[in-house]
Amino acid sequence: MYKVKVYVTLRESILDPQGKAVQNALHSMGYEEVQDVRVGKYLELMVEKSSRPLEETVEEMCRKLLANTVIEDFRFEAEEAVPQ
Repeated sequence: MYKVKVYVTLRESILDPQGKAVQNALHSMGYEEVQDVRVGKYLELMVEKSSRPLEETVEEMCRKLLANTVIEDFRFEAEEAVPQ
């Protein structure tokens, strides 16, 4: 069993209105040192071992469902986990 952490973010060239709203809120709270905020998604998947390589499987899941690859980038990391 693997624990896979997936990070999905808007591409740098894409305007992030939610990030801008968070940045403005932080400024209004006195955190003027914050120069930029980008908001994304974080997902944790528990994936059983299979005959397919894990990286191939997760990459496919990200491209087909977890990320909109037209406007988002993704990365992931996996670690072996003991099921609970």
